[in-house]
Amino acid sequence: MRLSKDDLFLLSQCAISAACQAGQMIAGYSQRSVAVNAKDGGTSLAAQVVTEVDYLSQDIILQVLQPTCAMFDLALLTEESPDDCERLRKDFFWSIDPLDGTLPFIESVPGYSVSIALVSCDGIPTIGVVYDPLTQTLYHAIKGQGAWCNNQALQPTVISPSAGRTLTFITDKSFAQDPLYQSTLAELEHISTILGYDGAAIRLQGGAAMNACQVLVSPPACYFKFPKPQLGGGSIWDYAATACLFHEAGAFVSDIHGNPLALNPVGSTFLNHCGVLYCADQRIADLMTQVFKNLTQE
Repeated sequence: MRLSKDDLFLLSQCAISAACQAGQMIAGYSQRSVAVNAKDGGTSLAAQVVTEVDYLSQDIILQVLQPTCAMFDLALLTEESPDDCERLRKDFFWSIDPLDGTLPFIESVPGYSVSIALVSCDGIPTIGVVYDPLTQTLYHAIKGQGAWCNNQALQPTVISPSAGRTLTFITDKSFAQDPLYQSTLAELEHISTILGYDGAAIRLQGGAAMNACQVLVSPPACYFKFPKPQLGGGSIWDYAATACLFHEAGAFVSDIHGNPLALNPVGSTFLNHCGVLYCADQRIADLMTQVFKNLTQE
């Protein structure tokens, strides 16, 4: 099935409505105590926690998006429900993270959002919507039509390196326990020197969607996750929406090897085998792929 330009616009408006409604509910819970439960997931704490707010948000989103599944013959993939693998059989599927960054939400720190994408069966992100409930910031993109932040055209700003300017690298808190952590810090400093920046800073923070959005709105920056043997490393719903944003904004997104993100893998939703890389500047991306290669060959 093909989706027309009008179809994509209509579906994007549905996704925006769903994300904003869910985000408003999340904001109402942001200063309240919520029950935290454990769930089956990856090996990191962030992948193993869930709250009642995750489920409430999912319910709100599905109320809006489920009618579109019947209308356009779409599949559904959402974090808090089992993967029925219809995404492998339908031409398009919704990829939904009702509360991306549950851990920051629990800790009452910035970094959580609602993330919704429409992805084709061959893994191409076609619509991307991210809503930040804390700042009421809406990011959205439609394949071939552009990307926006609060309805202003979104384009990467390439910052010229200069003395006094720091190159920021963003990744998850769990990376502090990675065996490659210390050697990576030295490599990041080396990248900043090569490119002419006055040092590197690493931030261990937030959920995947907001980490990626930070790269677009606060350059010069890079968001990365290295591959790992354990299950986890984020899932389709963590990256699909922001991959669409980056494609349409003219920025760079790939796996850690520089290959396109596989956003509809068979057998698992996890992307721990390939990692992710988001950069507004292609030069940073090229150096980061080389850094990972060097670190894993040592």
